[in-house]
Amino acid sequence: MSKTQASGTERLLSPILRELNSSSDHIEASAVMSRDGLSVASVLGDGVDSDRLGAMCAALLSLADTTAKELNRGTLKQVLLHGTNGFMLITHVGDKAVLAVASKPGTNLGMVFVEAKKTAKKIETIINA
Repeated sequence: MSKTQASGTERLLSPILRELNSSSDHIEASAVMSRDGLSVASVLGDGVDSDRLGAMCAALLSLADTTAKELNRGTLKQVLLHGTNGFMLITHVGDKAVLAVASKPGTNLGMVFVEAKKTAKKIETIINA
């Protein structure tokens, strides 16, 4: 993907991520990265490095894919991290990208899963265009 293509994709995806973030007071941040960890678009809080986040999320998802296969769990759908300050949902967007969604403690995870799934479908349509 050329730099021009990447900036065009970011321009298309950023409003979708802002819509996701505003779908709930509990969703704090979201980002899309390539499967190899390159940041594509993000709506993150201050002090969060989108490139570093992209690399970490892609690595986590790759390791989880391998673990799911090794343990005969089938095709991995998503990874959920639960920390004292909230949750991070990491999910595949087709076979080209990854969506990460950060939410506050006490979040209705069902709602986050539904919103992330809808957003991933929108993102996949744009990336595959």
